[in-house]
Amino acid sequence: MRSEILTPAAVLVLWTLAMLIWLAVTRFSGVKATPKEELRKLPRVGGRGEDLEKVLPAKVNWVSHNYTHLHEQPTLFYATVGILALTGQGNGLNAKLAWAYVGLRIAHSVWQALVNTVNIRFALFIASTLVLLTLAINALRATL
Repeated sequence: MRSEILTPAAVLVLWTLAMLIWLAVTRFSGVKATPKEELRKLPRVGGRGEDLEKVLPAKVNWVSHNYTHLHEQPTLFYATVGILALTGQGNGLNAKLAWAYVGLRIAHSVWQALVNTVNIRFALFIASTLVLLTLAINALRATL
């Protein structure tokens, strides 16, 4: 069984991994540029990435924030895509909607990582949420 909707889901998975690489590069560069006395304030044992937010520039943290966002709402997208694919409703309009969701999430990522003005970022988030809502309603219809 081939379902068109699985391709945009796979693209979003790869995009999330690309953001992880971007996160690693920016974070390592940020740590390297941070004065050693600031780094000494961080926990030596049990430290977490969020501890770095106290000493790294905001722009470095934006990439990390977006990587986290890609593990939040998109999990609903993956479940919805799975339902639509399994019910045979993953082609046509639903596949186009899935591509729209992925495009909006990628635009959201790039905007948040590079510019991060909240009004545009929020508009991209709301637009992607409306697309996901439509997909979720279609998934519910497909299961009834």
